[in-house]
Amino acid sequence: MPRRKLRVKAADSARINAELADLRSRLEIRTEWPEAVLAEAERAAGSPRLPEYDATELPLFTVDPPGSRDLDQAMHLAHRPGGGYRVHYAIADVAAFVRPGGEIDAEARRRVETLYFPDRRVPLHPARLSEDAASLLPGETRPALLWQLDLDADGAVVLADLRRALVRSHRRLDYTEVERAVEAGGADEPLALLATVGRLREEQERARGGISLPVPEQEIEETPRGYVLGYRAPGPADGWNAQISLLTGMCAAELMLDAGVGLLRTLPAAPAAAYQRLRRVAAALDVDWPDALPYPELIRSLDPGVPLHAAFLNECTGLLRGAGYQAFDETQDLPAPADPGHAALAAPYAHCTAPLRRLADRFAQEVCAAVAAGEDVPDWAREALPTVPALMAGGDRRAAEVERACVDLVEAELLVGREGEDFTAVVVDVDEKRPAYGTVQLREPAVRARCDGERDHPGLPLGEEILVRLTTADPATRTVRFAPA
Repeated sequence: MPRRKLRVKAADSARINAELADLRSRLEIRTEWPEAVLAEAERAAGSPRLPEYDATELPLFTVDPPGSRDLDQAMHLAHRPGGGYRVHYAIADVAAFVRPGGEIDAEARRRVETLYFPDRRVPLHPARLSEDAASLLPGETRPALLWQLDLDADGAVVLADLRRALVRSHRRLDYTEVERAVEAGGADEPLALLATVGRLREEQERARGGISLPVPEQEIEETPRGYVLGYRAPGPADGWNAQISLLTGMCAAELMLDAGVGLLRTLPAAPAAAYQRLRRVAAALDVDWPDALPYPELIRSLDPGVPLHAAFLNECTGLLRGAGYQAFDETQDLPAPADPGHAALAAPYAHCTAPLRRLADRFAQEVCAAVAAGEDVPDWAREALPTVPALMAGGDRRAAEVERACVDLVEAELLVGREGEDFTAVVVDVDEKRPAYGTVQLREPAVRARCDGERDHPGLPLGEEILVRLTTADPATRTVRFAPA
């Protein structure tokens, strides 16, 4: 399920910071690094494994949120001789710094993935690596896994090649900069082609029957009046950038499936009942969903900037339940899944483009690099593959718990002291067995919480705007509750 990346957009609050620190303590989140890990990271930063191939003249660029330093990917796009497009996609080579069985490796298997709090990140790897020596920062020479992806004029893959290389990012951009340059017509060829190829890949996704959910991100901003909460709807550049990552993950999956060894990100098809429920929600939220319109086409017709559409898109994330990881290795009698596809993407897929922030990607990268080079998969990676799905499942559960706890805390802090006040809200979910109970989405502030009616209440009107009264806002228990006013 897509993570809601909470970020404070203004000055931090000392009280909020203290509560978040207490939350990390109660959730037993490891925020400090053992000395042995830091010492090994320092040594590794000074002597990484370096490849022979030098691709530093390739004018790569990164696209990330402003201020990011853990830069996993850099890219370059060009027209291909003879027609079509050539995408170079460099991914940080974390394995060049992490010694198998070493202190960093062991700590990463405990942490599993980077965790996001409103006031800080709790990274997978020490900052000396994740925000410095291994990060694809502009102007710095770094070891990377460099994909060359040749596409035809329609954006379909005609060749995928991978090799270890030294690379150098030449510039760091954010999504807004990319969009402004493209919209103003002043983008240079690589940036203009990011938009072109991104749109072509979106059409390829449409043709496959796949869909990428443009779920809004919840944001917290501190103002002179206190904290305000809102949503940021992903823009076009978010989608173009995501399509390059998805393209790489699908090529990696095919490479590993052909080799009979690897690690896939899988998602089973949602049951019919889930779509039937979504149709009821769509009707209640005034989302027009004709019987003949396929679900992916419906999603593409929605605007995440429209509150009711955003509420519906959040409900659609329920179709992503069941996503997981599947390791396979024909040499160890560990077969590939009978259906290796990812239902949302309508294609096999692998996580391999965020190794600084996600444990699984380092292992998938190593398999792909070995297979592409015609070499044996390293023993340390092959032996670990069967254990990675369980590690990632635990890490995903912890990340979801952190996300939910942070949302609950900030929403409670935002509303504390306003108990008894009435708010305008939209009913976005109703308990089918207990229709007096459900979930409401406030118009302002952007809070989503439970609404509990009396037992003899006729039921909450799904999709309708109602007046609700705040009954509970308790930061200590991270609880927000409303009742029909």
